[in-house]
Amino acid sequence: MRRESVTTRREFLVDVAASGVALAALGRDVLASQQRPGESGLPMRALGRTGEHVSILCLGGWHIGAVEDPSEAIRMMHYAIDQGLTFFDNCWDYHDGGSEEVMGRALADGRRDKVFLMTKNCERDYEGSMKCLDDSLRRLRTDRIDLWQFHEMVYDNDPDWVFDKGGMRAALEARKAGKVRFIGFTGHKDPSIHLAMLRKPFEWDACQFPVNVLDLHYRSFQKQVLPICLENKVGVIGMKGFGGGNGIARQAGLTPEDAYRFALSQPVASQVVGMTSMEQLEQNIALARGFEPLPEAEQTALAEKVKSVATDGRYELFKSTQTFDGPHHRKQHGFSA
Repeated sequence: MRRESVTTRREFLVDVAASGVALAALGRDVLASQQRPGESGLPMRALGRTGEHVSILCLGGWHIGAVEDPSEAIRMMHYAIDQGLTFFDNCWDYHDGGSEEVMGRALADGRRDKVFLMTKNCERDYEGSMKCLDDSLRRLRTDRIDLWQFHEMVYDNDPDWVFDKGGMRAALEARKAGKVRFIGFTGHKDPSIHLAMLRKPFEWDACQFPVNVLDLHYRSFQKQVLPICLENKVGVIGMKGFGGGNGIARQAGLTPEDAYRFALSQPVASQVVGMTSMEQLEQNIALARGFEPLPEAEQTALAEKVKSVATDGRYELFKSTQTFDGPHHRKQHGFSA
């Protein structure tokens, strides 16, 4: 593990804030990494320093588990793979493991090696983390997770607990054993918690957080966290590009196409997109296949369009009122089930 002084990292925070030119150059490098594997494939971008390229769209695991008919969910996943959408998201607790179960069924016929598979650990301690991993491997019917992420860094003490309670020890052991290839973390509550994780003595492979137009105006991950990830070659995975639920498009006046074109124009390796129907999947694949970054002037115009309703966080309540309420997380933080 890299042991770097907090002072040095804090000094960098100041340096990046003062150097928009440096940040712009780092962002251009990510966008310049975009490649297309073939005529039918989706554009792919480098995932930080991992050496991997992933499709610019990531199939959201919660939503695929919400598809009422499991056979339809499997058909959607097979179609996604055939179309080049090969980055799959999941989590130990989505639908009480149901999302991992149905995804495991979809990948059991030889398609596992065609996807970059991500799932998430809901625990902070060693024993719980190992159980999460064993459960995920069994449900997903695989012997390894490509990217294993500590899920929902939403409490101030989460960064300390991941290291002090043994979660990181479990992740490192799993990586050494070949059960996990890369390690990251997620969250959508407060950029300061992500920054605390990034200051920890570990070279993170990936970091997931909200990337959308509204975020620019309230507790902005894009302004505070994204520069640190770029500087340290941490792969950035965007989420809540639509603002979470109906957030951006229907409440702030943007269309889904506006929302996702903005998100994909940022220096993210991939954007997680939740889809519950074949129609949604086809629309998003078409958008990604023909994607061209929005000109700066159009990005600025979109940001200005939502500014009047974005500065108080009214449509990003996941930052100010919602906390992760999985049973194990409640238990660890002293809440009753």
